[in-house]
Amino acid sequence: MTRVFCAPKDAIPEDRSADVTYFSMYGHDGLPDVSIVGASLIEDIKRAGVEPGAASWDFLTLALAVNAADHAVERSPSADGWTRVIELEVVLYEPAPFAELTDDIEQTLRFLTGDFWHISFLEGGYPPPIPKHRVVHDADCVSLLSGGLDSLVGALDLTAGGRSPIFVSHIAKGDSETQVLYARTLGGGDRHLQWNQNIWLKPQRDGEGSTRGRSIVFFAFAALAADSHADATGSNAVDVVVPENGLISLNVPLNAGRVGSLSTKTTHPVFMRRLQAIWSRLGIPASLQLPYAAVTKAEMMERCLDRPRLSELAGQSTSCGRYAVYGLQHCGRCVPCLVRRSAFLCSGIADTTPKAYHFTDLKAAQPERGANDVAAVAAAVMKVEESGVRAFTAGQFAAFASPIERVAFEGVVERGLAELGRLLRYHQVL
Repeated sequence: MTRVFCAPKDAIPEDRSADVTYFSMYGHDGLPDVSIVGASLIEDIKRAGVEPGAASWDFLTLALAVNAADHAVERSPSADGWTRVIELEVVLYEPAPFAELTDDIEQTLRFLTGDFWHISFLEGGYPPPIPKHRVVHDADCVSLLSGGLDSLVGALDLTAGGRSPIFVSHIAKGDSETQVLYARTLGGGDRHLQWNQNIWLKPQRDGEGSTRGRSIVFFAFAALAADSHADATGSNAVDVVVPENGLISLNVPLNAGRVGSLSTKTTHPVFMRRLQAIWSRLGIPASLQLPYAAVTKAEMMERCLDRPRLSELAGQSTSCGRYAVYGLQHCGRCVPCLVRRSAFLCSGIADTTPKAYHFTDLKAAQPERGANDVAAVAAAVMKVEESGVRAFTAGQFAAFASPIERVAFEGVVERGLAELGRLLRYHQVL
């Protein structure tokens, strides 16, 4: 078991245990053995004119602590090289409501990251920030704006449909300028909240790279925006639109070696339902909406309500799972890149990705080591073509989906893999 302690700088103990990783939250303490997360967030939130309630503020604190622990605790020393046991102590402003939900929160994180979490909630956290001037946007929903292709389509559809979203972005390397461009182009530059969690490990090191828990901070930012807007406008709840295609959301393991958390669960229906249940019990007035849960990426592009603008902007989006590894260039062969490339091909929209792809020819893009996503996708495509989609998705949806949902989920997987098959045949992989 690995212990992580997250608290305001004034609550970091003077006598620190060598077997505990300490994080100073929302402030820099200058101690060489205390890591930092969210150092500028309080001022950034105030500057944005956002005034959250205690529940959404404490949820953000929890989310930051979870992702800090996920980043600090490496998987390789674990018994199976992956699954960790993490004991997390996090100091909140009003911990009692969270303590009542401890089991639910731990099980939700278990699903998201694949680890065993043991969380304790302590008193003494910072109060919610109060801006000098609260900003009330002329908006009717919140929408995640990552800089990815799906979030662009979602933003275009909302805007073309007459809605006015507050765009919420989680700053990532190489994406911040694109996020700003999209928001401004759609007339939402003054409704764009762009925040960063700023994790700094001390002593300095790379940390764990899998970071399955990173997305929870993105959702926490959205909950904060929705909470402030609901309070300012008297709304019972604010829609939080999560624009993600169904194939990626479900992320059905391509082979037996990618089961469980080896396939990411960022917007998986199970995680979304559990997150919504936690928000509802905490009284956070945010309602998660997944309008593309049964739609492929190519279908999102084909049906976009503003195809001319999509054609203009789509190439500048970021999809790659290894974008930073290849010098802010799409690798072209990871699963997100393959789905992206198949979506352009099948939708008929020209792929104008800058610098093209590091691996342009998929037939020649076999890695010397590590995961071979091209081969895994090819095997999945062939299995569905030969045996039907249920042979590929067997047992994946039975535990959580209704019969109607199961048919919809099987359909989006079948169509998504057919799109990928078209891409692989185009490159003569199949």
